[in-house]
Amino acid sequence: MSLPQTVAEVLSKHVVLEVESIDRMYLNVCVPQLQAVDGTLKFIRIHRGHKVASTHMVEPITRQFVGSIEQFAKDNRIPLITFEKGQRKDDFAKQQRKKFQRPEGVVFIGKAQEKCRVYRTEKRRNPQTKRTYPWIVKSTTLVNHYYFYCIDEDFGPFFLKFCSYFPYNAKLCFNGHEYLKRQLEQRRIAYQALENGILSCKDPQQLQLLCDIGGKDRHPTPQMVATTPPSLRQPRPSGRLPLSTLHPSARTFPYPGTGSARKRPHLL
Repeated sequence: MSLPQTVAEVLSKHVVLEVESIDRMYLNVCVPQLQAVDGTLKFIRIHRGHKVASTHMVEPITRQFVGSIEQFAKDNRIPLITFEKGQRKDDFAKQQRKKFQRPEGVVFIGKAQEKCRVYRTEKRRNPQTKRTYPWIVKSTTLVNHYYFYCIDEDFGPFFLKFCSYFPYNAKLCFNGHEYLKRQLEQRRIAYQALENGILSCKDPQQLQLLCDIGGKDRHPTPQMVATTPPSLRQPRPSGRLPLSTLHPSARTFPYPGTGSARKRPHLL
């Protein structure tokens, strides 16, 4: 007759190495002001200088952004792959990394349609004047996303994902275990690797030191996403128009001005 055992009791008899480390980390990259409808209105009406607040005004930016990605892939001879529905991106990326000959760089760029939050323009009617006007709202739809699968000598494989539609939010993903493997190799410390981890290491103490965010060695997070120094933050201009002046029906400023973006660097 066998007695029931807890998971901790079973693992205690088989664990040969135990460290605390970051697994996969996802970092969102975005412009905070453009995550709200009011900020989008200001961007279109004031920063871009359009008289009509409509998402159709950002379509040229979208075309230019997508075109620059495709041109970048063409100029640097980087494969541009369209993911099929249901295809596992990680498995495909592993196959491509095996063919990659350089120590670091962009392995390939993947394109996939995914749901995301976007802005769209609705046509509404003023109940008093009966005139129609555009109204920007948040919605969800399928949009092309571009995955930049890269390799770095210091922290291994990672990817950057860009949404191809305004406001072009991005996401950065890297693997803490791959970072550890690169650091151990640079220090010539012997280890036995797992698919997503480390089975054994010749110097466990040094391994744990590399895992610690506050350790003596550098950590990949501050390298990849640096905090903006306070001295670089520009003060808010005193002449900024408050959102309270927005007309409730037409959602337009009484006198917004149409200055170019170069003349108005502090609006966003």
